[in-house]
This record gives sequence, structure tokens and C-alpha cells, in this order.
Amino acid sequence: MNAQPAPFADVRAQDHALAARLFDDVARLSPDVEGVSRPAFSEIETRTLKYLEDVAKAEGLAVWYDAGCNALFSLPEDRDAERFVVVGSHVDSVPFGGNFDGLAGVVAGLICLIRARREGRRFAKPVHVLAMRGEESAWFGPCYIGSKALTGTLAKPEIEARHKGDGRTLEAHMADIGLPVEDIRAGKPLMDVNRIEAYLELHIEQGPLLIGKNIPAAAVSGIRGNIRYRSITCHGEAGHSGAVPKAYRRDPVLAMADLLVRLDESWTTILNKGDDLVLTSGIVATDPEKHAMSRIPDSVSFSLDMRSQKPETLDDMRALLKSEIKEIERDRRVRFELGEELRVEPALCDKGLVAGLEEAMRQVGQEPFVMPSGGGHDAAVFAAAGVPSAMVFVRNRNGSHNPQEAMEIDDFLAGVDILSAFLARAE
Repeated sequence: MNAQPAPFADVRAQDHALAARLFDDVARLSPDVEGVSRPAFSEIETRTLKYLEDVAKAEGLAVWYDAGCNALFSLPEDRDAERFVVVGSHVDSVPFGGNFDGLAGVVAGLICLIRARREGRRFAKPVHVLAMRGEESAWFGPCYIGSKALTGTLAKPEIEARHKGDGRTLEAHMADIGLPVEDIRAGKPLMDVNRIEAYLELHIEQGPLLIGKNIPAAAVSGIRGNIRYRSITCHGEAGHSGAVPKAYRRDPVLAMADLLVRLDESWTTILNKGDDLVLTSGIVATDPEKHAMSRIPDSVSFSLDMRSQKPETLDDMRALLKSEIKEIERDRRVRFELGEELRVEPALCDKGLVAGLEEAMRQVGQEPFVMPSGGGHDAAVFAAAGVPSAMVFVRNRNGSHNPQEAMEIDDFLAGVDILSAFLARAE
């Protein structure tokens, strides 16, 4: 027999207090000088999963770990379901990051389960909440590591990528916590994606659109793909800053600047044509040990991140990048090394799931709104593996990947309401 439902105000107050407690407790587990840091495949990440495990067990949920050492949660009666809906996201963060990116999606899934457990309800289909490791690229370079390992799509160069701090390989860090690295290296999936009915992910919005439109939550239409170079190096020739005339210089910094300006101009042209593109160079550095204000550096390194919803645009930008590099190398007498290229294809959200989320918005009293995702998410990996996938965005001030993330709990619960309503009626 179902439990008597509590008044809405009481349920909302319980949910608000629970969400605030979970976010605050995890923040206290993972503080940094500013913001939080939960490195991928680290002890801090493991401690975060253990905390969520303890909370879930205290609420009477089933908890277990998969071959990727990710935590899973469900209603006890759905633990061994043959087919199920996955509600997932990641628990790692970037260095000096915000507390909500990734974690909000896991907490949202847990609250949906806890609501159902407290009220004695079942979902339309069994639901497994997946708390994943290793989504952020900040630690090793590759992104979506955890979900790629689950789907058997983590490439050899990615598993050999080195940690930005200790220089050890991703494979070594995975082995430390018990992942089956031989299976991962062989491309063997760590889960049977054919058992997944759908993959749903709640995430904070990483841009200003929902803030500008004064909308608490939205469905996502698609996720930008990307081409990334973690470290492009431009090699030139060192010299004295006051003694080498312009005509004799082989300045790698100016060559890099020339390249970025050309790419920026092409970006504007592409946008004016109505196509989708964003470009970022988030790391730029000369070697402080050997370079100085009075010295022309002999090399400079920088990252490049190109994103678009169209694979053709990504292909065009790769070709443009290489063409511009050749011209600059000739004109400025420098040499570029692109290093390893990492690519993730754009992913469209499943139209049926998006329509279902729109209907769930109507059901909970929100005007339906659908928008694209500029950032990348694990949902893109599941979609590429053939799993119908969709996302819910929650309004969030000040972007993400920084300590100033400012998601309001009431907005978060508006997103949870959409997710919960969808799971209750999913066909």
C-alpha cells in the first residue's frame, strides 16, 4: 500500500533541506584554496561517492558499484531490473571549481529516488542513478573518461594521457582504484548499454541564457562536439629583446597570436553565416624557468578548444587550422607541433525524450523551453553509443568551472520536478 502523500509544502521543505545538506557536505569534503577540487580518479572523488552511498543507504536505497568504480543507486525493488532508465552525471570537478557542475545531476537523481521511497511510489520504468568518475578534462586532457570507459570508447592515446599534477598516466590512476585497465585498453564496454532504456542528465547551465530569460529550467536539444589540442607548441628562436631587429626574428609568441587572431576572424565569419562555433585557448605559457622579459622566447605552448553542433564545421575548422599554420610557419619562420588531437562528435538529444520533458514541464507548471548545450556532457557519449539521451538544464549565474557558480536550490528543485514528473510517466 502506498504511503499517504505529505502536503506539498512539507515535501518541498524536506527536499530543499536535503539538497542543501548534500551540496554543503560534499563541498566540505573537497575544499580548495578557492572553490572545490575533486580530481578525477582520486581519493577525494572516492570519498565523495562513499558519502553519497551512506546517504542513500540511510534512505533505504540500494547501492552498488559497477566495473568502472562508479556508484549506482536505485529503489531496492529495481536493483536487478533487466532494463532501466539511467539518470546520471559526474562527481569530479575542475581545479578551483564550483560545487554544482556535475554533482547537481547526481543529487537530482538521488532526490527523485528518495521522494519515491518516502512516498512508497514506483517509477513508470526502473531507474538507476549513476554517479560517475572522471568527466572533466582538466586533470588528464581527455573528457568524458568515465562514460567512455563504460561504453568501451576510451581511445589508447586517452588512456595513456598524463595527469597534469603528478605526470602519471590515466591508466595508472585507474588501476590504483581497481578499474579493469586491460578491458578498457581493449575497448571492452564495462556495462551493457543495450539494457538502458534512456539516459537522462540534469546539469547547471554553463551560460547566461536562462538567467536572461528568467526561466528556472529547460530541456536540451543537443550537445556541441569538440576538437581539442591540450598543448600546441610553437617553436621559434631565442634572442635578446633589444638586439634582434624585426626582420631577423622568429618569435613564437607573435606567431601564436597571429594564429589565434586569424581563427577569431574566421569564427566571426562562420557566425555571420548562421553556423555554430565557439573557440577557446584557455592555457597559454612560456617557460618561466628560462624565459624573461628581456628575452625573445624560443617556444610557447597553448591549448585550443573548438566546439560546434555540426561535425562539418569541426572538420572545416581543423582544415583551416592546419592551413593557417602552414602560412604562418612560412611567413614567420617558426614551427608548430599540434600534439594529440582529441575529438568528440556532436550529439542530438532524442526527440521523443525532449518532447516528454516538455510535457513534464507543463505538468509541473513550467512553460516548456528547449535550448542547445554549449558545454559537453556524458550524455553525448551515451547518445553516440546508441542510447536515447536527453538533458535538463538548471538556471545558474556566473557560468561554471569556477567558484562563483550560483545555482539557487529552488531552481534546482524546479529541474528535479521536471525529471521526477518525466520518470513517473515515461513511456
